[in-house]
Amino acid sequence: MSLLDLSRWQFAITVLFHMTFPAITVGLSIFLCVLYGVHWKTGNPVYLQMFRFWRRIFAVGFAIGVVAGIVITFEMGLNWGIYAAQTGPIIAPIIGMEVVTAFAVEAGFIGILLYGDGRVGRGTMFAATVMVAIGTILSSTWIIAANSWMQTPAGFAVRDGRFEPTNWIDVIFNRSFAWRYPHMLVAVLISASFFVAGIGAYYLVRRRELPFARRSVSIALGIAAILIPLQIFIGDGVANAELPYQPAKGQAVEGNWASGNTGWVIFAIPDQQAQRNIAEVSIPCLGSAFYRDLGCKTATPGLDLTPQADRPLMAPVFWGFRAMYFGALLMFGTAFYATILRFRRKLWTSRRFHRFLQWTAPVGIITILGGWVTAETGRQPWVVFGQLRTSAAVSQLAPGEILFSVVGFALLYLVMLVGYVAYVVRTMRIGPERDHPDRAGQPWPVADPAPVPGVFAAELTGRR
Repeated sequence: MSLLDLSRWQFAITVLFHMTFPAITVGLSIFLCVLYGVHWKTGNPVYLQMFRFWRRIFAVGFAIGVVAGIVITFEMGLNWGIYAAQTGPIIAPIIGMEVVTAFAVEAGFIGILLYGDGRVGRGTMFAATVMVAIGTILSSTWIIAANSWMQTPAGFAVRDGRFEPTNWIDVIFNRSFAWRYPHMLVAVLISASFFVAGIGAYYLVRRRELPFARRSVSIALGIAAILIPLQIFIGDGVANAELPYQPAKGQAVEGNWASGNTGWVIFAIPDQQAQRNIAEVSIPCLGSAFYRDLGCKTATPGLDLTPQADRPLMAPVFWGFRAMYFGALLMFGTAFYATILRFRRKLWTSRRFHRFLQWTAPVGIITILGGWVTAETGRQPWVVFGQLRTSAAVSQLAPGEILFSVVGFALLYLVMLVGYVAYVVRTMRIGPERDHPDRAGQPWPVADPAPVPGVFAAELTGRR
């Protein structure tokens, strides 16, 4: 592998690992605000129990995400020094604003959120929770602003080989930011919703802490049912704003090397060197239907419309999009079916659905990662689209050193990811019993307790 390949792999591994945690924690921070706010208003101890349980999972994920995010900044300067030098006048202030606003807010209030329960007033506790949520949203805002500028650069002039801002409004609010920002924000909310619903379903299946489980699943699926149709509309806006500017990305998404196919390629094994698909499965006429032509006459564009030197790698773009697309379909179908069960008053009695739902917990995360792979690899071979090639932005380092760091980072991140998953699983097995305010200090069950006849039915109907 070349120096460029190794540097790209290192950055991709770091970003994908980092993105796993904001995909959970940004939505969870807002969820915590809702839980504590409802507890403050109603005094219902179940909402405080939920707040304490989900705060544990949020806290560890938040810490790992921050650490991984710091590594990204160092890699920009070390592995991509030319990129950092040329785009510094634009990217550096944007990243600096993330530090000044988001990190400052989070650092100022995260301690109260984690340790203030029972030590400060409820108003102070709620305010701290809201401020941490605002911090996570601000962090996402500046990161998407920087990345969107790389996708659709605007508001700059190139002087002495450097990108210098001429209009900060155009830099930040470039043509793709207006769609990509709400798209990402809604995505992390949906991802957190399925994460919460999946873990809540775990307790429904095992008939443990049913008030906690029912409210977790109900709130999460309700949010998902509202946001997923909105996300479909926003996603279409992202495509309309970005793909006309980056046609090669859309061509790689379709999976066709040559124009003329009116079908939609659902499966492909691309061969980049031979510029063909080793194998593919296409649904006839569906490609034309996506272009609003039901007569099966409109062909989907092929990658041959782009000069070979400007073509992205088709495989990651093609499969990244399908991970996002099929994940979105799965979540839409799950939320739709859950809504039907809710109206038919069978949401809490459908054991098969509960078993299925607990396995959908990571679907939102996978969908977000697929979307990021599509966006970033589809922009290649440009790091700043149309302005700075990725091959011209990499630092000239020793390939052996990069290989060592790639392997080292991959192993370290694998250990950290396994550790976080193990922590979540252990927290689930211990359960939320210890977090109920009326049972503080009492021992909690580690193994699943045997269900007591009649108790489950009484909990489902709300009778004590």
